[in-house]
Amino acid sequence: MTAPQQFYDDGMIQLDREAITLRRYHFPSGTSKVIPLRAVRGYTATPLNWMHRYRLWGSSDLRRWLPLDVRRPLKNTLITLDVDARWQPAFTPADPDLFVARLAELLP
Repeated sequence: MTAPQQFYDDGMIQLDREAITLRRYHFPSGTSKVIPLRAVRGYTATPLNWMHRYRLWGSSDLRRWLPLDVRRPLKNTLITLDVDARWQPAFTPADPDLFVARLAELLP
């Protein structure tokens, strides 16, 4: 069996035909979260505001959960996934335009 083709991978976020993998997601273990694409109802891409820019891990607004990312203060775009859960996964891809383009190709 071969691994699914990767459409995006910046070391922190991986997107393939089946799922989005957010590395260093769970606190305090730092394990990854794998979100099947079939569970993603949609997404939003917004400019990174001050409340999320300096949150290296966890939540600033009790709606989103961000994986550990020490480079987040240098990034500009926050992607929030709409999934059926209390905490919405949110993350800052290194190349948000490419990530959004590839995600749009894969979502129905």
